[in-house]
Amino acid sequence: MTTPTRRERRDMSAPALDRDRLVAAFRTMFLSRRLDDKEIQLKRQNRIFFQISGAGHEAVLTAAGMHFRAGHDWFFPYYRDRALMLELGMTPNEMLYSAVGAADDPNSGGRQMPSHWGHKALNVVSSSSPTGTQFLQAVGCAEAISRAKKLGITEGFEGDEIVYVSAGDGTTSEGEFWESLNTACNLQLPIVYLIEDNGYAISVPVEVNTAGGSISKLVSGFPGLLIQEVDGCDLLASHEVMKKAVEHVRAGKGPAFVHAQVIRPYSHSLSDDEVLYRPPEERDADAARDPLNTFPAWLVKQGHATEEELARIRAEVDEVVLAATDDALSKEQPDESTIPFAVYSPDVDPTSEQFDTEDDPQFSGNETTMVDLLNACLKDEMRRDERIVVFGEDVADASRRQNLGKVKGKGGVFKVTWGLQKEFGDQRVYNSPLAEANIIGRAIGMALRGFKPVVEIQFFDYIWPAYMQLRNELSTMRWRSNNAFAAPLVVRTTYGGYIRGAIYHSQTGASLFTHCPGLRVICPATALDANGLLRTAIRCDDPVIFLEHKHLYRQTYNKAAYPGPNFMIPFGKAKVVREGTDVTIVTYGATVQRAFTAANHMAESGISAEVIDLRSLSPWDEERVYASVKKTNRVIVAYEDSVSWGYGAEIASRIADVCFPWLDAPVKRLASKDTYVGYAPRLEDATLPQIEDFKREIAAIVKF
Repeated sequence: MTTPTRRERRDMSAPALDRDRLVAAFRTMFLSRRLDDKEIQLKRQNRIFFQISGAGHEAVLTAAGMHFRAGHDWFFPYYRDRALMLELGMTPNEMLYSAVGAADDPNSGGRQMPSHWGHKALNVVSSSSPTGTQFLQAVGCAEAISRAKKLGITEGFEGDEIVYVSAGDGTTSEGEFWESLNTACNLQLPIVYLIEDNGYAISVPVEVNTAGGSISKLVSGFPGLLIQEVDGCDLLASHEVMKKAVEHVRAGKGPAFVHAQVIRPYSHSLSDDEVLYRPPEERDADAARDPLNTFPAWLVKQGHATEEELARIRAEVDEVVLAATDDALSKEQPDESTIPFAVYSPDVDPTSEQFDTEDDPQFSGNETTMVDLLNACLKDEMRRDERIVVFGEDVADASRRQNLGKVKGKGGVFKVTWGLQKEFGDQRVYNSPLAEANIIGRAIGMALRGFKPVVEIQFFDYIWPAYMQLRNELSTMRWRSNNAFAAPLVVRTTYGGYIRGAIYHSQTGASLFTHCPGLRVICPATALDANGLLRTAIRCDDPVIFLEHKHLYRQTYNKAAYPGPNFMIPFGKAKVVREGTDVTIVTYGATVQRAFTAANHMAESGISAEVIDLRSLSPWDEERVYASVKKTNRVIVAYEDSVSWGYGAEIASRIADVCFPWLDAPVKRLASKDTYVGYAPRLEDATLPQIEDFKREIAAIVKF
């Protein structure tokens, strides 16, 4: 539903706030502006290294902070939200710690630029620089609140907490903004959107970014969304609108959307000069609306404060800012030795013996496929932990629950999740929209709140819309917040060729994820390994990309019996699938069996090849690989991806660096051609590594 609110300045002769709160609001607004001014001064003195201000946004942000509860509600702000952060309880000292890059900076420990807000005690989730990525995470956080209530989970949740998310008008052009609104309204989630519209996205005016120039009009078709517009330079009007939005959401009536018209009296940042694109008359019009001018004048006119009182407050604020500056400038930057801290969990090590029960499987039943053992692992883990949720496209048995008794159930296009919804219910297993960023962004928000999402991207080939969330958000969350926040989740995705899937069902770009610090990347080649590695992925405390090769799902040669509910394989532990003395083949995924078969064939001519299945791509088992190379003195690194710039190139480089004294031949790579996989069988066979290719390379390297 929509509720129009007049943009023009309302009569403030009968304020809803008493004198003390009005004066306190002025103090917050002035403090916010003076901190901006101080940072600008410090930047010009080369004592800090970046500045971006919240000037012109102070009124609506101060009003918003009056209605939310720090440490109770959850916040996903953006870089202009300084006044909100002050109102929630962040101190000027803490803000300036961020500006100078101090180790004591609560936002990131000096790891992020200033105004990238994050505060564990206040429930302010670590912000990042990409615009709009916070929307889906905020929706996931709100979804966690909603699902926790329905599942009866109370630990870590308050009874009536809600979520705040904000952005500028330019960010509403991002697709993830629209994806988030779709889910927020579809699930009627407890979330308040605040769009702070200052008319510009750096130098691009709102009419270029937004059709018709009004984002609130564009979103008016979303069902169940309370929409309000307000003059965000008017504190009392903003207070009234934010009060209504927060009360609406806290009462469980669904999401609210506040579109606040604000100003930007300073340039976008100190890297920008608005004089180059904004004429003087436009800037003068903004100055006439500046809440730091209009609000104190109104306070005096209405008798809520005298000029002397306001002057005293200004002087006190200046003293506070000066003292905070001196304090911040005295702080030490983080020591270089801390750089690797919190790339991964410092508390849970998935490479440790704690996760190694591989030598003691409790087998039962007949041998079965990778699909079945993945399914069995998911069921085991969901029975063990009520906070595990599974979602993605087509993963449910049937979204329309009334149909479950009439149909067999979908359970994923490859049936890996079949039967999960029937056993664990709609709140733990459910379908998502066809939107990959939506899946990952929501999963991050849920993981931040203690859920363990195991989400599915149906095909690796279509994971790219989610890459922003995976690379810039998921992999960085723990490190950029200095271990204050983490999002441990599992992303299952099918990949690979050998299925006549052509260009868009055969992709294998693992290197794009192994290149991301913070992500664990796993690739099993057998049913048993898939079961044990998935269990480790779910129980570890890091985000995991779990690659499942479609070609291997139902092969007979990689079957295994069910190994029991506590079977785990640690990350970084390779497996020698065939011992040999003449050459080492390092590989993973669908090329393992091809290497194994080729090695057996070459044994007939007296060549002994050792085949190592990495299983875990990041981390990888350097020790086992190096030991094998030192034994055989020759090595082939084989992988399904294109030969150039692929995952195997890094392994080959490491081997060359470490094992050079032991090598009797150059390190060789065997991989796909630097092209794409065609649909016609002849094209696919000629592109991807085949058994004959392995035999040829083995023979050649042994003769070197």
